[in-house]
Amino acid sequence: MKAVVPKSEGARLQVAVLSQDPMRKNRLTQWVRDSGHDDVVALSDASVVLSDGVDVETAVPVVALGVDNDEYAARLPRDASPEQIDAALRAVAVGLLVTAPGSVGGRFGDSREDDEAPLLTPREIEVLHAVSEGLTNKEIARQLDISQHTVKFHLESLMRKLGVSSRAEAVAKSLSLHLLEPYRL
Repeated sequence: MKAVVPKSEGARLQVAVLSQDPMRKNRLTQWVRDSGHDDVVALSDASVVLSDGVDVETAVPVVALGVDNDEYAARLPRDASPEQIDAALRAVAVGLLVTAPGSVGGRFGDSREDDEAPLLTPREIEVLHAVSEGLTNKEIARQLDISQHTVKFHLESLMRKLGVSSRAEAVAKSLSLHLLEPYRL
């Protein structure tokens, strides 16, 4: 069965395909070509390496199939589709890390829930800023051109997300989580 891989727009990558199984290597090499990339033999000529279960040590980004090694830029299951492989090749070529959904990886340390800032909506952040300035619900409603009921709704929502029970606690916690700092580009 021949896989049909749509050619993606973008630069052609120089891909070295490594596999201990010659039939599998031929199939992977064909997928690489069908994706619009060039296959190369020497690792020194490659911009990306596609490794099918072969351990590789190189400075070139590696897309590893069926290997759970945190040292590789991309880790995909051995049965990854040609589209997934192409996407991983392109991603690692520009410096991204790729892990298949459901994979457990050691790239990120355990996060503590206390350290995580909740996701607030832009309107909740505006309300929080107004609360930090000491404005009442009525003043916030006028400033944001919304009803007092809507202000109350946003306050309840952001207080629930912050895990606090008063306006003062909301401001204090948001300051400790750096939610009131201006965004910097």
